Amino acid sequence: MAPLIQANALAQSFGARTIFRDVSFEVAEGEIFVILGGSGCGKSVLMRQIVGLQPPSSGHVAVFGQDIYAPASDVRSKIGVMFQSGALFGAMTLLENVMLPLEMLSDLPPAARRAVAQVKLGLVGLTDAAGRMPAEISGGMAKRAAIARAMALDPPLLLLDEPSAGLDPITSAGLDRLILDLRHDLGITVVVVTHELASILAIADRCIMLDAAAAGVIATGDPRKLAEDSDNPTVAAFFNRQTLAVAAR
Repeated sequence: MAPLIQANALAQSFGARTIFRDVSFEVAEGEIFVILGGSGCGKSVLMRQIVGLQPPSSGHVAVFGQDIYAPASDVRSKIGVMFQSGALFGAMTLLENVMLPLEMLSDLPPAARRAVAQVKLGLVGLTDAAGRMPAEISGGMAKRAAIARAMALDPPLLLLDEPSAGLDPITSAGLDRLILDLRHDLGITVVVVTHELASILAIADRCIMLDAAAAGVIATGDPRKLAEDSDNPTVAAFFNRQTLAVAAR
């Protein structure tokens, strides 16, 4: 089966600064694939390249077998995206936020749009919060609402940028379970950008690790295996940091 995402020799520079170069990987249908690494390594830039928002300086991205940057490509309609901040509209209720993609990109009548949005909020456990405003909910609820909006059009591919950022460990673990449940129940493919070690080990089937100093990929594979055995000191330090922090207490 052809990969759902195929990235070939991607590079990104801004002026004289090279963020990364020669980044290649594939994402199989139905897997949870994590893009990980420390701050400033280009994780979010790479995600924007995949979704078609940041043309690479060089290289090629194919999603569902189509060039994501081809003028006639309709592949972006098959991708749901949750940005790091959640990006909910503060003047809209959660239900209205989830309905927005349906209003803009579907031909459904208002009653059907509302019904679909209610179903999506139910999938993320926010049925009772549909009428609340973003300012009235917790950070974890806001992330769940943003995921519901990303799924409004039933995309087979979901991209999540730092979904656990700013969340406490219990809330973050709940979000990890939600991601696993959505993959299991809906059969979707999920690409997650994160540096949260607990989340990486909990949800990832495979990962790619970027490094700012190397300006590219330094590891790829099952993160649990990388955590157990890596000859790269940067990779080993990344996966051992939680153990080291506990030992230092």
